Amino acid sequence: MDPFLKEYLSSLKLERNLSENTVSSYKNDIRSFIIFLTSLNINDPDKITYKDINSFFVSLSDLGLSDTSSARYNSSLKGFFKYLFLNSYIRINPMDRVASAKIHKSLPIVLNVNEIQKILDAPDINKKLGIRDKAILEMFYACGLRVSELLNIKLSDLFFDQEMIRVFGKGSKERLVPIGSSAINWTGEYLKKSRPLLIKKLKSANYLFLNNRGTKLTRMSAWKIVDRYVKDAGIKRKVHPHTFRHSFATHLLEGGADLRAVQEMLGHADISTTQIYTHIDREYLKQVHKEFHPRG
Repeated sequence: MDPFLKEYLSSLKLERNLSENTVSSYKNDIRSFIIFLTSLNINDPDKITYKDINSFFVSLSDLGLSDTSSARYNSSLKGFFKYLFLNSYIRINPMDRVASAKIHKSLPIVLNVNEIQKILDAPDINKKLGIRDKAILEMFYACGLRVSELLNIKLSDLFFDQEMIRVFGKGSKERLVPIGSSAINWTGEYLKKSRPLLIKKLKSANYLFLNNRGTKLTRMSAWKIVDRYVKDAGIKRKVHPHTFRHSFATHLLEGGADLRAVQEMLGHADISTTQIYTHIDREYLKQVHKEFHPRG
């Protein structure tokens, strides 16, 4: 089964131009399925039945896998079996009998403006890494970026005279995102006072945000930076880098921003993805009504 997986992953990279993170996610999901098949002594894709796939999903459920994760496995396997069928590696696609997983869409956690401010004020700006971290947090909130988008920003992607930055989203799609004066100011402070102390000519590769070794920050580093300052700010809720993206979108809509403008800034291909934030906005409006209306 491994050669089929390798060929499929190559097609995802070359034909669909998916990001490394997305391809890695597909790989991990399908590898788990292949390991399950090995336990059943199945190594021929044409011998896989609907019952085998159903047994795999039952095993995932027994492990306590969430609805969201189960839906991701479902999507990964549908793509894999479609590829096998279209390339005549299997005569019948057993995934055709597997219904798409339904997941309950829970509203993402959103911080209020006061909580955001506490986090932004937490870094020690008298230290070189404190200034860097302040710039990172400011940019997360100012631009609503995904973690990978922020970490891959290069110096050539900064257009501060136009108050814009260039980012590359899912599928390497390029977009320009507005950046506010506060984020511009602190990124400028970082460029003047911190980055020159971190840069290593042969390692930094023009990336904006660097670690102590002079190389590009990792995803784990970004998570740790956010987690540290959330705790320093005394916020007890579960917050991660994507929370800034959720808060960015929600605060814009609460302020009256057009949904399609927010869609463009977030880099969503489908506006239905952006519409989750209108639900958050409605919850906020109901809260305000209940709190301030005389007969709330």
